[in-house]
Amino acid sequence: MEMTVTLTKHRVGTVEDFPVEGGACVRVDGRQIAVFHFTSRQEWYACENACPHSGSMLLARGLIGDQKGEPKVTCPMHKKSFSLQSGQCLNDDEYSVRTYPVIVENGNVYIELA
Repeated sequence: MEMTVTLTKHRVGTVEDFPVEGGACVRVDGRQIAVFHFTSRQEWYACENACPHSGSMLLARGLIGDQKGEPKVTCPMHKKSFSLQSGQCLNDDEYSVRTYPVIVENGNVYIELA
């Protein structure tokens, strides 16, 4: 039997609330989520804010960029990079972070959560 997961859209702010080419932390349903705006790519990404190595809430302050065209965030503490598309560690680690869909409509930013 196949299970269907229902996603709920949560408004987390306006486009202007988020830094250009950077990240910010939002709180949704008790979860800290890092939201990233890649202005140069016209793309938005979101992942859990906790670094999987220590549990520290700091990925929103990480360095963003890309690795072979794949958008990433690098933990400012451990220097491990995570794909913002899949959540997988790009440094050959077994660690990963949960990612969330981001929707931008009429200047508002939404995250979808299960």
